[in-house]
Amino acid sequence: MKIGALIIGDEILCGKRQDRHFAFLQETLAKRGLELSWTLIVGDDAAELERAMRFSMAGDDLVFSFGGIGATPDDRTRQTAANVKGVPLVPHPQAVREIEDKFGEAAYPNRILMGHLPEGCRLIPNPINRVAGFSVDDHHFMPGFPEMAWPMVEWLLDNEYKNVRDLRPRSERTITITKGRESDLLETMNQIVDDYPDLLLSSLPHLAAEPYILFSLRGEAAQVETAMQVMIEAVETAGFIWSDYTAGKN
Repeated sequence: MKIGALIIGDEILCGKRQDRHFAFLQETLAKRGLELSWTLIVGDDAAELERAMRFSMAGDDLVFSFGGIGATPDDRTRQTAANVKGVPLVPHPQAVREIEDKFGEAAYPNRILMGHLPEGCRLIPNPINRVAGFSVDDHHFMPGFPEMAWPMVEWLLDNEYKNVRDLRPRSERTITITKGRESDLLETMNQIVDDYPDLLLSSLPHLAAEPYILFSLRGEAAQVETAMQVMIEAVETAGFIWSDYTAGKN
């Protein structure tokens, strides 16, 4: 199962607020042996939001969506999710009850709108103010406020995805290559990608006083070592210099 994040809000794109969800998800997923496959940041424009959501809801990915589920005119996530799913936006009995119990008469006429959700959705409990998030299939919509959204993410992972783990053997090796350029090693990189499609390859050039390349392979341990030997042989044949990378020494 691939995992994605949809982060919504003009305030992030224009710099009024700094996103914190991306780093939180990286750390939280890593504790469970998982990682993000993609992240989208989109503003509140209705057309742009719908375009992003049609992408994020099109497949079978597990998606965490942050922002835009309030009741102000710029909060378009609930309606857009309903549009993309092809269902009406309707009062959700349990969500309405939670808002009424929390706010009493002050729930009307505006707060109660946050209980109008895509028909057939499931609720995500909000431990802070009881205004629930909601789930459509494996796409989970939460507030933009970290103090509310992050416990909701933890709840989802602990309750709906507690058995989802990356059980593949995961190994990584990185080498530093000097005296050569990426273009000189491109043929070998393409060969590795073709021969070892399950590995994740990364080539990062660095423009230091002495330019160098950080070349990494990640995946099943035996394949990582075999494929890395292919690269090392190509580096040595070309007369370049390599060494195993140690963080902080380059």
